[in-house]
Amino acid sequence: MTTDEYRRALEAAVREYESLGQQRQDIDKRLSELAQTISTLSRLCGLTPTVPWGLTDACRIVLRSGLPMTPTDVRDRLLAIGFDLSKYSNELAAIHTVLKRLNESGELRFLVGGPKQGAYLWNRPATADALGPEIAEMMRRERTTSAKRAPVRKRTRT
Repeated sequence: MTTDEYRRALEAAVREYESLGQQRQDIDKRLSELAQTISTLSRLCGLTPTVPWGLTDACRIVLRSGLPMTPTDVRDRLLAIGFDLSKYSNELAAIHTVLKRLNESGELRFLVGGPKQGAYLWNRPATADALGPEIAEMMRRERTTSAKRAPVRKRTRT
């Protein structure tokens, strides 16, 4: 294989990686919506979950909606889906702790500035740029170089 063939294969792999990451994000969002719907409908039917979520998993589910949320928003959403916060003496402190840990692990991003200052946002799945800065730089160089190259036509004598 030539270097050009390797680069085309690399570009195809990066595009597929990014596409699958977007699909995973869409699926996570839909799973979050369905989990909230199931929880609400179960509560309305008088059913209680046989395997209750822990606070961390419940926060993950709530935040996967893709909306920036403050700890108070998270608490309100948890209560809306029927999550029992009564076992915590200070529910907001517990939620703050979970959100801080999820932020430190990279699952969430803490927003500074803007209308939702102090809110947390579900961190998107890794893009191909996360594979390594040298790959991203090589891809950028290749794109600009190939864009500058014009197709070469051979002149034929008539």
